[in-house]
This record gives sequence, C-alpha cells and structure tokens, in this order.
Amino acid sequence: MIKPKKTPRDVNQLAAQIVALSTGQAEPEEELTPEQKFRKEFARSGGLVGGKARAASLSPRKRKEIAKKAAAARWKKKPNK
Repeated sequence: MIKPKKTPRDVNQLAAQIVALSTGQAEPEEELTPEQKFRKEFARSGGLVGGKARAASLSPRKRKEIAKKAAAARWKKKPNK
C-alpha cells in the first residue's frame, strides 16, 4: 500500500518540499490500483460503522460513565509550563 508523504518537521526540509512542489520538481504520487481503492473504501466503511455499533451495544449506564470520563478529560486543567 502506498502511504502519502508526511510533512517534515524540520523547517529546512519543509521549505525544500514546498519549493519542489511549487516548481513542479516534486515526484508525483503514485495512483492506487482499483484493488487498492476497493480495499481502502471497504476498510473505511467498516471504521465508520464501528463507533455506532459499539455505542448501540453499550448499556445507558456504561455510556454515561464513558461520557463523564471524556468530559473530565476535556475540562482537566493543564499545568502551566
């Protein structure tokens, strides 16, 4: 499977990549084969259904516990650096 190129963290490498893309010197990304496209779409469709199926299988009490934990994590104060 072909993975897209990640954005470099180094400022100089990022600048070089931007220049290469803007001037057309960057290598074009390879196209996916029809089989790879199908597999990618199939995996995504399963991933989209997974969360809903899990939520439907949980009891209301368990969902409430999970929601409280998530809210506490969102509102948790972060230490000052």
